Amino acid sequence: MRESVQAVQAEVMMSFLVSEELAFRIPVELRYESTDPYAVRLTFHLPGDAPVTWAFGRELLVDGVNGATGDGDVRVSPVEPAGGGVTTELPGEVHIRLQVGSDQALFRAGVAPIIAFLDRTDKLVPLGHEQALADFEADLDEALDRILAEEQSAG
Repeated sequence: MRESVQAVQAEVMMSFLVSEELAFRIPVELRYESTDPYAVRLTFHLPGDAPVTWAFGRELLVDGVNGATGDGDVRVSPVEPAGGGVTTELPGEVHIRLQVGSDQALFRAGVAPIIAFLDRTDKLVPLGHEQALADFEADLDEALDRILAEEQSAG
């Protein structure tokens, strides 16, 4: 695991669940940067393909450890224990489902390395304190200036 003053990074092995009969383990890089304090990035290293990076809310990953969460393209949920019984303990694994249109990919990861990563992100930027680092007005002004410049150069 590498860490700098501004970022937290970890590599986790996840199972890519292709079907009920076929799954294979792949390395996934988890990254969090204080310059984008609301997001985590997961980079999936699929065999024979270029790495694929998904960015989504850090809180989605935090919440998904304890219960199903996510309405859109990213959903995170604990893997139910064998037998489907209710437990007060943290689950041993979580599912991360990524979807684009009708295409979806399902990954299974151990909870322990996810929690360790999230704990390190919380040390860098505590949950609930992201706003102190996010300068949305400056980012919005910069984006609008870039869009206007592109329109003027194209027009």
